Amino acid sequence: MKLKTAFLTSLLLTSTAFAADDITVDMTNLNTGESVGTVTISSHPYGTVFTPHLKNLPTGIHGFHVHEIASCDAKKKDGELVLGGAAGSHYDPSNTGQHAAPWSFEGHKGDLPALYVDENGNATLPVLSPKLKLKELHNRSLMIHLNGDNYSDNPKPLGGGGARLACGVIH
Repeated sequence: MKLKTAFLTSLLLTSTAFAADDITVDMTNLNTGESVGTVTISSHPYGTVFTPHLKNLPTGIHGFHVHEIASCDAKKKDGELVLGGAAGSHYDPSNTGQHAAPWSFEGHKGDLPALYVDENGNATLPVLSPKLKLKELHNRSLMIHLNGDNYSDNPKPLGGGGARLACGVIH
């Protein structure tokens, strides 16, 4: 009985330790300022998993990226106010300067698989980034773009994701 109790206690402490490593990011609609839910980020043997628990988003495929700065504030660019602009560019510590597929080790490290939003406005399907480690995500931001992502800079820059729709700071 003591062995069984010790085993269960050990299992509980181990699972709690792994859960404590997860990061939960509160996501906000940049147009309305309202919460759209959270994204839980966790380590995986093959990279980092981003598990969305999101609602009230436009149906379809959306660009999904880690941005370099821990801010979701608006910022002026070329005289125009850009919602979420203070988050900066896609996280790119190697300065590749190119947008690429998330499974490619070329391009930005912050390029994630596209986020799928169902017909009810919910996003719950996790995505895996083989490029990222959990420890390098602190003090960055997580961004959902209005449009999809073709993982290229052609025919439009940054995969054609367009305007920034929702953002959360990764603490």
